[in-house]
Amino acid sequence: MSAVPKEIIDMIDMLPEQEQELAFELIKRIVLAWDSDFTKLTPLERDRLTKAGKEIANGDTVSHTEIDWN
Repeated sequence: MSAVPKEIIDMIDMLPEQEQELAFELIKRIVLAWDSDFTKLTPLERDRLTKAGKEIANGDTVSHTEIDWN
């Protein structure tokens, strides 16, 4: 997490609970305006998805059908 989100969290944490809820609703509206159906990826999500794709392409996956669950 970069410095800006951490600073935002610290500032929101200083607010009384009612104002924290207001800040949450404001941030939620901003996110929904930016991506109304949550289809965009954060940089961390993009990195994880890229890594998972490479692992799948390399066969570095676990077959759940071959696991003995007993």
